[in-house]
Amino acid sequence: MSSTIDTTAPPFEHLPPWVLSKLRPIALEKIQAVHDWVETECIPADSIMRAQIAKHRWQMPPLMRELREKAKAHGLFNLFLPHHFPGSPGLTNLEYACCAEIMGRVYWAAQTMNCHAPETGNIELLAKYANEEQKACWLQPLLTGEFSSAYSMTEPDVASSDATNISLRMEKVGDEYVLNGRKIFGGVLWNQDIKLYIVMACSDPTNPNPWRRHSMVLVPSDTPGLRIKRNLSIMGYDHAPDGHGEFVYTDVRIPATNVILGPGRAFEIAQGRLGPGRIHHCMRLIGQAELAYEYALLRATDTRKTPRGRLIGSFDSNIERVAQIRLEIDALRLVVFNAADTMDARGNKAGRYVIAQSKILVPEAVARMIDECMQFFGGQGLTQHTPLPEMWTYARFVRVADGPDAAHRHQVGRDQLKGAEKVRGRHERYYRLAQELKRRFGLEEEMGDECVWEYLDVSAISSKL
Repeated sequence: MSSTIDTTAPPFEHLPPWVLSKLRPIALEKIQAVHDWVETECIPADSIMRAQIAKHRWQMPPLMRELREKAKAHGLFNLFLPHHFPGSPGLTNLEYACCAEIMGRVYWAAQTMNCHAPETGNIELLAKYANEEQKACWLQPLLTGEFSSAYSMTEPDVASSDATNISLRMEKVGDEYVLNGRKIFGGVLWNQDIKLYIVMACSDPTNPNPWRRHSMVLVPSDTPGLRIKRNLSIMGYDHAPDGHGEFVYTDVRIPATNVILGPGRAFEIAQGRLGPGRIHHCMRLIGQAELAYEYALLRATDTRKTPRGRLIGSFDSNIERVAQIRLEIDALRLVVFNAADTMDARGNKAGRYVIAQSKILVPEAVARMIDECMQFFGGQGLTQHTPLPEMWTYARFVRVADGPDAAHRHQVGRDQLKGAEKVRGRHERYYRLAQELKRRFGLEEEMGDECVWEYLDVSAISSKL
């Protein structure tokens, strides 16, 4: 199958040749379609969407409903769903990464295509782990956009970055489970479109294996005893109409059939859910960075803004700032593409390092780049005159979403240190070869210990081999 898509067109102009070579005709067409959708339906409508949200903060805006139906009719729904699941459009992670970057240019654009968090993770979780009855009840309506869902894992009373601490209690009573405890995050109950909470709870606190103490359960939003205490703002933004809530579970009863996969399987499910979701955020953040960069370029060349009689972009410091942002965006795109391609080639588990690499590097760098773009606007860059402050907040939020930087760095560092013995083995070989060369050229006495490996203790270990 050949494609008539022009790969020199704007949707593809930043893609490196190795990525273009891996994009199939179906992917080229979807990328072009997503680009056209965002350019014509989303970017021009951003202020309209904000105005509708301001009018009815906890309701899905009429424009969003209209665009979701239109996107569905155009075959742009659920583009994220991996190709091995029924109903998937068939894109690889790498191909979807190209789409997600374009979606990221507008914070809410992904939602018009049912490709937003937490929907993507929840849909993939249910597709992968739910039984047929659960899929019919919850997965299918999510795929068609009949209602929304939330993911509830974090708690205010424990260090949730170590999820073995999750303490919301889940006790078996007859053919039901009773839940008691507190949670934070997850979409607010005031939004009537949210019908389902996927909740991680402690079902077997005395199990000697801490990774088998927890279960993942389906909790309908109208279940008695589930109460929202308040909405949680994120650095001043309430993120209406979805929001982030603080929840209290008081004797919340759910059928035993609402347990996903089986009791004690929560960590298995959580890891299967979080891998792709972590880089979806990073994919969209690249799009946010691109749009912020464009705002900076417009400001830098605005003839109405001429401090000391010069364009803002004519100052050397700003020329260098523009260059640095451009270089960093392109470098980060390669990091994300590498993660997506590795997941395609080797699977999510084997891609653990590159997923963590994206999750650590991209949000921090994008927040810094957006901050640099704000500098072009001076004090105005801190106001609602541009979306830059909200874009910065999103990037900063992603640094802790799905686990803070420290947790990911710890995992990466620990894995790297496990490989130190292999490194030591190589350097022991270097040392032995260096010793042979010394003897060969009669430099043993003259050189003595003038060898880097003498000071790395490689020689001492080598002598014991």
